[in-house]
Amino acid sequence: MSDDIKAMYKTIMDDHFPPKMEIAFVDGGSRQTLFYEKVTWVVDNVNKGLRYGENPGQEAALYRLINGNLVLGEAQTIEPGQYLVSDVELLQSGKHPGKTNLTDADNALNILRYMTEKPAVIIVKHNNPCGAAVSENLSDAYHKAYMADRVAAFGGCIAVNRALDKTTAEAISQQYAEVVVAPEFEEGVLNILAGRKNLRVIRIKNIDRLQAFAGNRVVDFKSLIDGGVIAQLSFKPEALKNDDYKLAQSEYNGKTYTVGRPPTEKEIEDIRFGWLLEAGVTSNSVLYVKDGVSVGIGTGEQDRVGVAQIARDKAYRKLEDRYCYEQFGIGFNDIDDTDKKLAIVERVAAEKGGLIGATMVSDAFFPFRDGIDVGLREGVAAVVQPGGSQNDYQSIEACNEYNATMVFTGQRSFKH
Repeated sequence: MSDDIKAMYKTIMDDHFPPKMEIAFVDGGSRQTLFYEKVTWVVDNVNKGLRYGENPGQEAALYRLINGNLVLGEAQTIEPGQYLVSDVELLQSGKHPGKTNLTDADNALNILRYMTEKPAVIIVKHNNPCGAAVSENLSDAYHKAYMADRVAAFGGCIAVNRALDKTTAEAISQQYAEVVVAPEFEEGVLNILAGRKNLRVIRIKNIDRLQAFAGNRVVDFKSLIDGGVIAQLSFKPEALKNDDYKLAQSEYNGKTYTVGRPPTEKEIEDIRFGWLLEAGVTSNSVLYVKDGVSVGIGTGEQDRVGVAQIARDKAYRKLEDRYCYEQFGIGFNDIDDTDKKLAIVERVAAEKGGLIGATMVSDAFFPFRDGIDVGLREGVAAVVQPGGSQNDYQSIEACNEYNATMVFTGQRSFKH
């Protein structure tokens, strides 16, 4: 059985999807049609489509939009020819991409399009960021993103918003990744990455103009098990500038509650970074960021208190692993020396998992203060959330008790 399972991952599906696809939106005599063509790559002199879908054995195909414009109300969707992941240039593959490789890359760019001012790196695993960082140079951003959660980064998709340089490529080549996505590769970089024969190296030149994709909308389709389809316009973050984050205020029983202090310049930068990172995280989610780096990311939970605790616990565990790896070159779970292990645990506990001074981010409002208290007890200094709960006053009171600041975005950021 085990040999059969291993063989499945090496099997390339021959899909039966047609070379062309049309999607028409019809309203009486009015018809708006989107035209697509199937994407393939030449690998070892053979024309190949997607390797397989989410799992081996699932046929899959990638289509790119080649014609048609769709206007729904006041929203106009992206025009044909503005390609990112639907027209990747496969420079090195070993194994060509499957669905998850491309959806991970797509979600990475979904986040990066709002982080164009500085070099940024997003590492995505199972369509969620596991490490994210912005910095003054790409190699430092990669190091911070990788060390934020190097365990989850194993086999992930690394996306960068600047040409990949030799220093960053050398660091990437020391780790196992499935995909590297960049707008360009400096001279000699492909030779370095060639040491990882199954690494999918992808060039998307339009990453250089990612800012032009910020706010562009498409139609999201969700297929139901009975063949039905839900169509929605894609999410568009509204809080893009520092001034878009409003100091938390709430009315309750005729009394006005206001957060006692505004965010500092440093805090508002982390607030913005964390909120825009949140747009690529599966809900229910809570995450913590600090100094332009993800600290703990909690994803896809059913309750907000629980996901705040999960993100907190991950922050502790990931920092323990980072300190152990930096000092001894091995992971925390692999160290046998009890005294060394205890010393790391005590150091991380004293630093509260790196959460002191961090920013707490929530994709929806906190229904009660118990969720926000999880972060405040760890020393979180700032909170960003949509607001809108009838109990917002409780969260404001909690922040004032801890001298933390909190801002509202006025917009929920669910992603399912």
